[in-house]
Amino acid sequence: MERPRIVVVGGGFAGLECARRLEQLLGPNEAEISLVTPFGYSLYLPLLPQVASGVLTPQSVAVSLRRVLRRTAVVPGGAIGIDPRAKVCIVRRTTDEITDIAYDYLVLAPGSITRSFDIPGLEENARGMKTLAEAAYLRDHVIAQLDLAANSTDRAEQAARLQFVVVGGGYAGTETAACLQRLTTGALKRYPRLDPSLIKWHLVDIADKLMPELGDELGRKAMTMLRRRGVEVSLGVSVANAAPESVTLTDGRELPCRTLVWTAGVAASPLMGTLGTETVKGRLVVTPSMEVPGLDGVFALGDAAAVPDLARGDGQICAPTAQHSQRQGKAVAGNVVAALRGQEKRPYVHKDLGLVVDLGGTDAVSRPLGIDLAGLPAQAVARGYHLMALRTNVAKVRVMTNWLLNATAGDDFVRIGFLARRPARLRDFEYTDAYLTPDRIREHTAALAARA
Repeated sequence: MERPRIVVVGGGFAGLECARRLEQLLGPNEAEISLVTPFGYSLYLPLLPQVASGVLTPQSVAVSLRRVLRRTAVVPGGAIGIDPRAKVCIVRRTTDEITDIAYDYLVLAPGSITRSFDIPGLEENARGMKTLAEAAYLRDHVIAQLDLAANSTDRAEQAARLQFVVVGGGYAGTETAACLQRLTTGALKRYPRLDPSLIKWHLVDIADKLMPELGDELGRKAMTMLRRRGVEVSLGVSVANAAPESVTLTDGRELPCRTLVWTAGVAASPLMGTLGTETVKGRLVVTPSMEVPGLDGVFALGDAAAVPDLARGDGQICAPTAQHSQRQGKAVAGNVVAALRGQEKRPYVHKDLGLVVDLGGTDAVSRPLGIDLAGLPAQAVARGYHLMALRTNVAKVRVMTNWLLNATAGDDFVRIGFLARRPARLRDFEYTDAYLTPDRIREHTAALAARA
């Protein structure tokens, strides 16, 4: 008898945790499990700003799938379309070949992409911070600005190369600005020709509060830490125009700038829009047990799904956080197994355990279990949480070793030449134009059926 086929799309927090839990719950011959993901690792996204700043190496936050999974077949590619009627997942392999994977149960956890807006010059001149490649590129780019400014006699060019703008006052943007500001400040001892007064960091956000999820008190403390270090925080402001050598803000200021980092939120993977079912701000509407209504055997979770937040109630949906994604992964695995065995499925309920924000050095704010912390105690909690959340002991040791090495030896400010002389557009890293339309999906599966 043919074994049921379970296909998990996405190797992030939600997808990896789901596949891992499925292996634990299912017998060796009870089902076939496949994980569709373009990379052989699961990215630990919360520590990406520390990769960009050189505190951690890229490998430290790339958790090997093959260390975590034992029986799951890892398919190297990305899902570009789903045909729920034919129960087929259409996959573009990393070689650009198109292949089809049949499923009995499908778990959609493709995550999110950087949310952008129709701002002149944004797509061409902004740098993202959503992928490992973007973090590595951004580090190279920032060090290149230091190198070029140190070897220029043009004061205006130096000012433009040493002025940096980060858009987005959420966790990603705030931590990116904080960590990279420490990088450029720490570089001064290695660049004696640089004028320290020319290095300027701007953090801008259209909201009226920095990281509003933290609450007013911790938000103010985080802002105080940033401003004390020289980061200019501008709230109620966004970008009106992005040019190669300047950024114009909506309050009329034009900043000479060669580095615009865009972290202004995320949007659900465009894959969600190919299914033809209801969405909420791009996130797929699901039941409390994370099933997609009207689609047999299809579950969705993580950043790409509007999972009801039963702990908060009032019709709210779960925030797109790593904490929710990991726990949803476990819950979906249990519900897939329940569906396979004809058992009752359970709703997802989880109360957030707290928030941590690492601003580098001894600067941090956190709220574990509702307790507000700032400074060194918050830093200890933040780093302890990250170590606990990393899925392999190898990853934990790498991260701890990197932290210790950076604290004692500092940075060498070495560029690796990543994508030298090539623009780093947002779409180049996140492949947002790779997905099939519903009509193309139907044509594809019809041709597949005709060949069969």
